[in-house]
Amino acid sequence: MEITAGSHVWVEDQELAWVDGVVTSVNGNEAEVETINGNQVTTKLSKLYPKDMEAPDTGVDDMTKLSYLHEPAVLHNLAIRYGIKEIYTYCGNILIAINPFQAISHLYDTKLMDSYKGAQLGDRSPHVFAITDVAYRAMNNEGKSNSILVSGESGAGKTETTKMIMRYLAYLGGHAAAEARTVERKVLESNPVLEAFGNAKTVRNNNSSRFGKFVEIQFDARGQISGAAIRTYLLEKSRVCQISEPERNYHCFYLLCAAPPKEIEKYKLGDPKSFHYLNKSSCYELVGVDDSHDYLATKKAMDIVGISVGEQDAIFRIVAAILHLGNIAFALEGEDSSVLEDDKAKFHLQVAAELLMCDLEALETALCKRNMVTPEEVIKRSLDPLGAAISRDGLAKTIYARLFDWLVKKINVSIGQDPDSKCLIGVLDIYGFESFKTSSFEQFCINFTNEKLQQHFNQHVFKMEQSVYQEEEIDWSYIDFVDNQDVLDLIEKKPGGIISLLDETCMFPKSTHETFAQKLYQTFKDHKRFVKPKLARTEFTIVHYAGEVQYQCDQFLDKNKDYIVPEHQELLSTSKCSFIASLFPSLNAETPKSGKFSSIGSRFKLQLQQLMDILNSTEPHYIRCIKPNSDLRPEIFENGVLEAIRVKCEGYPTNRIFSEFLERFSILAPEVLKENVEENVACKSIMEKVGLSNYQIGKTKIFLRAGQMAELDGRKAKLLGESAKVIQKQVRSRIARKRYVRVQTASICIQTVLRGQLACESLKFRKRTAAAVKIQKSARRKSASRKYTNIISSAVVVQTGIRAIVAHNEFRSKMQNRSATIQAATEEEEKDSGKEEEDIGKEEKDIGKEEKDIGKEEKDIGKEEKDSGKEVKEPEDKEPEKQPTVKVQEKEELPDPPVAVLEQNEPDKPDVSPDKEQEVTEESNELYHIVKEISSPIQDVLTAEDLPSEVEQLKVLLIGEKKRADEYQKQHAETQELSEQRRKKLEETEKKVHQLQESLNRLLFSMSEQFSQLKTILQTPSSSKPASPPIARVDYFDNSDNSDASSTGSDFAFPASGHDSANNSCPRPKAPQVHVKDATATEITGTADSDKEGAFDDYF
Repeated sequence: MEITAGSHVWVEDQELAWVDGVVTSVNGNEAEVETINGNQVTTKLSKLYPKDMEAPDTGVDDMTKLSYLHEPAVLHNLAIRYGIKEIYTYCGNILIAINPFQAISHLYDTKLMDSYKGAQLGDRSPHVFAITDVAYRAMNNEGKSNSILVSGESGAGKTETTKMIMRYLAYLGGHAAAEARTVERKVLESNPVLEAFGNAKTVRNNNSSRFGKFVEIQFDARGQISGAAIRTYLLEKSRVCQISEPERNYHCFYLLCAAPPKEIEKYKLGDPKSFHYLNKSSCYELVGVDDSHDYLATKKAMDIVGISVGEQDAIFRIVAAILHLGNIAFALEGEDSSVLEDDKAKFHLQVAAELLMCDLEALETALCKRNMVTPEEVIKRSLDPLGAAISRDGLAKTIYARLFDWLVKKINVSIGQDPDSKCLIGVLDIYGFESFKTSSFEQFCINFTNEKLQQHFNQHVFKMEQSVYQEEEIDWSYIDFVDNQDVLDLIEKKPGGIISLLDETCMFPKSTHETFAQKLYQTFKDHKRFVKPKLARTEFTIVHYAGEVQYQCDQFLDKNKDYIVPEHQELLSTSKCSFIASLFPSLNAETPKSGKFSSIGSRFKLQLQQLMDILNSTEPHYIRCIKPNSDLRPEIFENGVLEAIRVKCEGYPTNRIFSEFLERFSILAPEVLKENVEENVACKSIMEKVGLSNYQIGKTKIFLRAGQMAELDGRKAKLLGESAKVIQKQVRSRIARKRYVRVQTASICIQTVLRGQLACESLKFRKRTAAAVKIQKSARRKSASRKYTNIISSAVVVQTGIRAIVAHNEFRSKMQNRSATIQAATEEEEKDSGKEEEDIGKEEKDIGKEEKDIGKEEKDIGKEEKDSGKEVKEPEDKEPEKQPTVKVQEKEELPDPPVAVLEQNEPDKPDVSPDKEQEVTEESNELYHIVKEISSPIQDVLTAEDLPSEVEQLKVLLIGEKKRADEYQKQHAETQELSEQRRKKLEETEKKVHQLQESLNRLLFSMSEQFSQLKTILQTPSSSKPASPPIARVDYFDNSDNSDASSTGSDFAFPASGHDSANNSCPRPKAPQVHVKDATATEITGTADSDKEGAFDDYF
């Protein structure tokens, strides 16, 4: 595939294994990728895998539907489905099951079982029931045995999957529910028993099967379960004595320690921490597991599978004895002998002898001594403490292995086998591929088994692919599939294989693990699957299909030797417990002598070959179990390796029906669709145009080699990218044009607004300028007005003083003339008395006018000074010497009025009353004092130097006048308050008047009715005309202009209320005037009857 910038790819990640990203740039053979988590990664193009951007968000239920069938795409699809709790996915007819690490009850109920019964594979969502149903129907329809192979690493969920398979088979071929202890129930209940004695907690799995199991479920002609058989392979005996952190021993030991107190006392047990075989690890309990509950469940399962109570007691006696054997410690005695270490060791030895029902001394001898058989005699040799401990552990492992084999045989006998059955379904639950920090002989055998199963799997996948290719009639002869035969030859080839070299080494007594390792190094130094680690002396590495595993040879020889110590055999065969004695039958002549061993490796190879023969004779169905993470936590998915994908990739991993292929890639050759051609021809034309080869055109599908789908997607992406560029160019041009028009319109609007704002600012500036000019003009006018007022005030003061002097002089001259006139008039007083009186009256009037004029002038001067205020003070401070004043002698006493003058005027007086004469005299004196005060002797001509002093005196007089004016103002305010009170009273009176007016109007209305009656009476003719009295009309006139009492809108008027308060200053209204109008008979009645009515109306 051609990877360019912008391509979506998968790139390796140390934490997530694979992470998707986008290629940002390509430089030669390297590319820079920006991952989805924001990291920048630079890697080679060969390590990048394309990502299918058209894949559904929820993944696909069959991974053969994926466009790219490579590891990251497959694992990503599994992770998506695992995230939505879809733990099953198909890969063709292979089921992939991911361990959820949590209970999903609705996924295995009876209702769901019924929905998968008889359904075709692929009709419903992927499930273990679907694979089991396919196997069951194939067995019934074709009459051929089928097998279901459950594979996967430790902790992937193989055991649970096997349980579900047997549950569904029991549901399909089971008997009536009322039947007790049916075959299918015994098969199901055998699982708890085998798990208790064959499963243990490992680093990767809390319930790991430490043995291989192949369950053959037999069916009769009706399809019902008629029998079953369980075959086990390679129990891990070494776990009884050796466990590492954080593993546990077999479950049965912990279940027995959690038994009821009565049984614990019976077997003399206690806390698991007190036993040597259990306290090598700090893990004693499992999360979510109740050992006491599982103990009772195990005993119940033993009852169902047919193990009697006595047999159960013997089984748990052996389990307890093994725990006590582990606590027997040894100490050195002498140079090479061993004895029991302490009393505690003696106690456990005694308890173990009691539980095994054997002789105490014989048990101690079997542990501490060994018989050496020579042609002449049998020699007893003492063992050192280490040898005694090895002998003890060997006895414990032998007892446990014999017990487990007995359980399997008992279960098979209890279930029963059907010799007439012709069809069976085999379920294989065997250990997965293992690679530990310290991998020993057990891991070697387990991985050898997985290599065998992988070869079988590859051949099965090859057959499936071959059948598809044959159906589509395509050429597949040149395709080479992955084959691991070279690894199998390395392990099992005879002679020359690792197992053969191991058996050969074990036959030599002096051989060690170092000699075995050196033999391996020499034999397989050129083998591509065998690797010698650097600086290693007892280690070797094998390149398996799943990866490299490094093995330690230290215990290969001991674990490969499967022989029993004759002393142990003899001891236990003589046990008083029949159950224990049956596990160790007596030695006979045909039994190999001591030192003659049976190779476990060879026997295991033989069993494995028998298993493969059975599998090859059946139609296999594969279930691949995957452990999503190493922490055994739910909802966390980590990546693994799927060999099925690798096998499929060797052929044509991608195939599409013609219609799907054309729908997806017709864009690469659009002219093909215009032509009316067949779909296969159109697909071929597209491939030819693209330039790809090595593809195959079948009947209904096109088959592509690995990478061709990615190449087609790359071409499609490139074409779409170029088309997108053309579209983007047009769209961006249109968008840019619209943006330009919007910007232009917006700029015009902005300019309009800015120009308007500038015009407004200019207008404001001009208005402010005009306002400033007006303010300046007003300020200057006011300043000039103040100056003018000051000048006027000064001129008025000067004029006042001068006019006062002139008036005084005129008054003096008049007084002098008057005196002369009085003297002259004295002589002619009799003649001209009348004229003189008139002249005197005129003169008095003139004097009064002059006094009034003087008073007005003083008031005018006071007002001008008050209005000027502060404006008068400033020029006075600056030029006090230029303000002319009039000197007034305030305290100078005027001379008494001349008596002669008054006396001369006496003849001219008319005859008046004394009171009147007194008033005239007082007025003369007052006038004389005023004139004297104003016109005290002053020089006729005032100099400019006297004016300031005169002005000051006038100011003093002005201040006095102001005080008097303030007093008058107070009095005026009081008078106004009094007037306001009177006004309020007047308003109340007016309201009353209005009320009276309304009453009067009603009275007038009634009177008008009476007058209308009277008019009717008057209109009637009568012979006699009585004289009518004159009708008087009264008019009330209010001479007050402000009176509201009179009504101008009617002929009737009423005076205002005459009641005034004592303080009321308003004049009392005058008395009403009465106008009487005489009405003659002619005016009333008229001269004729026609004038009567009009005359009456005119009157009223």
